[in-house]
Amino acid sequence: MAVSKVDYRLNAIVDVDAIGHGRDLGELALAAARGGATIIQYRDKNSPTRSMVERARTIHVALKGTGVPLVVNDRIDVALAAGVEGVHVGREDMLVADARRLLGPDAIIGLTVKNEADARDAIEADIDYACIGGLFETPAKHNLEPIGFEGFRRLASIIREAKPNLPIGAIAGIDLARTPPAIEAGADGVAVISAIFRQDDPQAATAALLLAVNASLEARA
Repeated sequence: MAVSKVDYRLNAIVDVDAIGHGRDLGELALAAARGGATIIQYRDKNSPTRSMVERARTIHVALKGTGVPLVVNDRIDVALAAGVEGVHVGREDMLVADARRLLGPDAIIGLTVKNEADARDAIEADIDYACIGGLFETPAKHNLEPIGFEGFRRLASIIREAKPNLPIGAIAGIDLARTPPAIEAGADGVAVISAIFRQDDPQAATAALLLAVNASLEARA
């Protein structure tokens, strides 16, 4: 099986509603990239489409030259208009097959996995990574039934059996302390918002998280 084109060790999610509308999103994304984030996601649930395209372009320009790809949450139209590297979709969003047809074979497509049905979808879908969650409660999103590390382990094993080389991330409530147990439970990386963008020094926070991810992956190996 081919190796994924995505390095999913550390996904820094630029969530407008979680980190504030008045902040410089390009500057924040660049700080995360310089700190070692391996992929950046732009998430914006409530803004007008035109604003989303402008923000996605701003982040993409800021990341130019870093080698860090940008994906847009949910919105294939915004990803296409802004010319970014890909999208992240969930069960309520466009089907992966349709997204792939629109974006092409080289685009990055990630999929949210919340339950066993989603895990089976991840096995069948033409995706570049899966992100399982939510593991814990988080200020950015209210999880009615957090799955914790054991739930993560169970869902990851379903995907891993069929797609051993597909990167699988952990999301929701992941901070520096929870990163090692997430990796131990089978994650190839973590997706975070507050642990980077609500810190005084986002670049340093990113570097600390990547160090924890790398050390944990090495220990697991």
